[in-house]
Amino acid sequence: MRIPINDLKRHHDPLANELADAVKRVMSRGWYILGPEVEAFEAEFATYCGVPFCTGVGNGTDALELALLALGIGPGCEVATVANAGMYGTTAILRAGAKPVYVDVDEQSMTMSPEALRAVLSRETAAVIVTHLYGRMARMEELCEIASRENIPLIEDCAQAHGAQWAGRKSGGWGALGCFSFYPTKNLGAVGDGGAIVTADAALAARVRALRQYGWTARYRSTLAGGRNSRLDEMQAAVLRAKLPYLDGWNARRREIAQRYGEALAGTDLALPAGGSDYVAHLYVVRSRQRERMRAALAATGIGTDVHYPVPDHQQESMRGIGFRPTPLPVTESCAGEVLTLPCFPEMTDGEVAVAVRAVEDCTSHRELSEP
Repeated sequence: MRIPINDLKRHHDPLANELADAVKRVMSRGWYILGPEVEAFEAEFATYCGVPFCTGVGNGTDALELALLALGIGPGCEVATVANAGMYGTTAILRAGAKPVYVDVDEQSMTMSPEALRAVLSRETAAVIVTHLYGRMARMEELCEIASRENIPLIEDCAQAHGAQWAGRKSGGWGALGCFSFYPTKNLGAVGDGGAIVTADAALAARVRALRQYGWTARYRSTLAGGRNSRLDEMQAAVLRAKLPYLDGWNARRREIAQRYGEALAGTDLALPAGGSDYVAHLYVVRSRQRERMRAALAATGIGTDVHYPVPDHQQESMRGIGFRPTPLPVTESCAGEVLTLPCFPEMTDGEVAVAVRAVEDCTSHRELSEP
């Protein structure tokens, strides 16, 4: 049995008729950019996230950059972020003209450590980007309290956490702005690129809407510097509208699969902590000091794996020559050498889950894979 890390064909096949109807609706209308589908999706997704405003944009990285620009972040500013989330936040910070300052992560959750955030803040820190990694929300109450005490705006990177919630508040509803990606493999994915920014602040929402389209505050009137062309298109919005009602059910299935892995790995040092509603299992990730041996053993049994992410941002080759304040990142660097992603997607059958779990259990029973 071959079990892939994900299967988008299986994901979309049950929705074939609904997706076809959504596409036909757009084609028959002949309106493809910033039309009624985008408006409707923005309203529906804002309601889902529990905030009044949503702005559709081109992709998740644009969402982060436009959020920074809406806050007035630019040259001379530092933005605190993590270095273990695939370079997306760093890319947005650099494109905004600012510099990243990296914050180490919590040993258990691998999300931003509040204690490490306190240690790196300075007078130059103009914003914080908190990433909800692998579908697990960061410790938002503590992180928001720290940022608020220092009067520093906090941006949520929710690209892997659609629908996650803590203390009754969904991801995206904690910070000044919440940024989402709708890349096809996300918990809520389009059939191409797409993104969104949500907020409870009307002024910030207005700035984001202007910035996503050339800085226009009226047609062909560019009054806000830093604008760009980053718009969610009608086709993707129509697809996302068709899929949004299924998101909570898909998240529930992801949690079920993650729970099966967690039960099998209980008592080992591979498993991450279990999650409740704050965890939507975008990815199921384990840690192993013998990662490559484990990956090879799983591949031999047909189990697909991946590594999210093998190189921390501050060690990427593209960061050479970019001056940024060095900070200690021992947990981040340790995780990069150990993380391994296992198959976890809603369309996995119970049989596939059983096979994958058994293969992982077999790996943990071999001394060469469980000991350094």
